[in-house]
Amino acid sequence: MRFLLSGLCGHMGAEVRTLCEAHYRDAELVAGVDYYKADTTTVPCATSFDDAETDVDAVIDFSHHSCTKALLEFCVKNQLPVVMATTGLTEKEQRYVEKAAEKIPVFFAANYSIGVTLLIELAKKTAQIMGDAQIEIVETHHVRKLDAPSGTALAIAEGIRQVRPKATFNCGRSGQGKREPNEIGIQAVRIGNVVGIHEVIVGTDNQTITLKHEAHSRALFAEGAICAAEFLQGKTAGLYGMTDMIEL
Repeated sequence: MRFLLSGLCGHMGAEVRTLCEAHYRDAELVAGVDYYKADTTTVPCATSFDDAETDVDAVIDFSHHSCTKALLEFCVKNQLPVVMATTGLTEKEQRYVEKAAEKIPVFFAANYSIGVTLLIELAKKTAQIMGDAQIEIVETHHVRKLDAPSGTALAIAEGIRQVRPKATFNCGRSGQGKREPNEIGIQAVRIGNVVGIHEVIVGTDNQTITLKHEAHSRALFAEGAICAAEFLQGKTAGLYGMTDMIEL
């Protein structure tokens, strides 16, 4: 599979390049796009989608959410499947994703870890069975992460809301006032060089269950994105996610 990488010169771009150099799943990184191009790669790199390579099987995006509109316009114009691995999208940008999925295959996930996908499913099951329990989500990331709470923390909360439709989110609790019965608390910690830790705490007066996923290397997200691009090959237009790929 030949693919174009948006965000070629970023931290995740480096992880994807390393995997491809190791021939991971025979993926071939043939070109990239990076608005802030740096001389850190031998892969051909454009600074705009206007000049980007189109002779590829898919596009993987590890850039910045502000590039979403240009990225999707490029993919739709050239009928290229796209893997959206950038977090922090605004509501308007999420609508761009939904519209593009009407015309091309789009893979969209807040986190490309199979472990995180399992965490979400376990959190949903626990929240459903322990219907009266309180739920808190704590996510920890490195100090360079821009969005808070993380897209993964919000994806966990949204997953839980599927089985608790009345749930409301309280991001970064502060001030005075007791906890609301249907509240899901979401806390963000930014410290050091932490790749990513997500904890779901489900508790009653008498017992607590803590579900936790810890990423040890950013390479796992690059692996997941490459697998997603491979998964999209031959797919019709639509919006796909991690549960589609691992068939939960």
